[in-house]
Amino acid sequence: GNPTTYRELADRLGLEPPNTIHRITAALESLMEDDVAAGRPILSAICVSKMRPGIPARGFFLAAQALGVFTGDPTGPEARAFHALQLQRVLSFYRG
Repeated sequence: GNPTTYRELADRLGLEPPNTIHRITAALESLMEDDVAAGRPILSAICVSKMRPGIPARGFFLAAQALGVFTGDPTGPEARAFHALQLQRVLSFYRG
């Protein structure tokens, strides 16, 4: 029920360098595409940035924009609100 960082997820999956975080973000963006297409909450919202505690990296929001589910500044308050909503939806969906 708690968010995890990209690094923590890579460690949990046993991924080894090089390009560990890049591979994680590519997989999460692919998962975002699947979730949006299926009408599910965006599971990738559980991953947050170490540099931006409590919120995903900018790429999460750019991917969400490309998928047509987010508009606004990826570094602004609308990004935090979008992430909070997605995280809430994910936790509710997968708890049930």
